[in-house]
Amino acid sequence: MENQKHFEAMAARWPSTIVAREEVKNFTGGAVAARYLANLDCAGKGPEGRFRVGRKICYPVAEVVKWLTERSEPVPKKTPKADPK
Repeated sequence: MENQKHFEAMAARWPSTIVAREEVKNFTGGAVAARYLANLDCAGKGPEGRFRVGRKICYPVAEVVKWLTERSEPVPKKTPKADPK
């Protein structure tokens, strides 16, 4: 899957094996906000394996990559419509 390669590249550049919820925006290049992820967690739809460190919620990088891969899909390339004359 092409998207998984991008997510794995993000994980390879990340300096830790965990991602704090507040850093998810940085990890994903702005694609996922911390507040959105908190809402998904509340609904049971966030990444697996979350844990608390003090007051911070964190996720294993591998689980964030897996979650992103499962939630992403390629956008089909649009073809120009024929000019009706």
